[in-house]
Amino acid sequence: QVQLVESGGGVVQAGGSLRLSCKASGRSSRFYAVGWLRQAPGKEREFVSALTWDSRNDSSAYYADTVEGRFTIDADIAKKTIYLQMSSLKPEDTAVYYCAVSMHIMLVTTPTEYDVWGQGTQVTVSS
Repeated sequence: QVQLVESGGGVVQAGGSLRLSCKASGRSSRFYAVGWLRQAPGKEREFVSALTWDSRNDSSAYYADTVEGRFTIDADIAKKTIYLQMSSLKPEDTAVYYCAVSMHIMLVTTPTEYDVWGQGTQVTVSS
């Protein structure tokens, strides 16, 4: 079973940047997708960004409209680590950020489709 551990969260002023990391460990099969999702207080968990791989190991990146152009997802496969570079942060980006993986083909924007989740890391953006 794969385990996911997020890090890099913290408190930052509006307009600032943070880089989140998600390291995978344990036995794991090939992933179809790795995603970042977030949950703000009193709100449902929502999609932020994801990477998917096809049968040729070509990757595709996806972003929520609310973060497009500000956030960048990438992966270091050798290190089994996924990153989320967040720039131009806004107070509405405040949330617990989770990474999650799926071993099957799925709709990356649907949180319930992911198979394994990390414990989350808090991001707080002050105005």
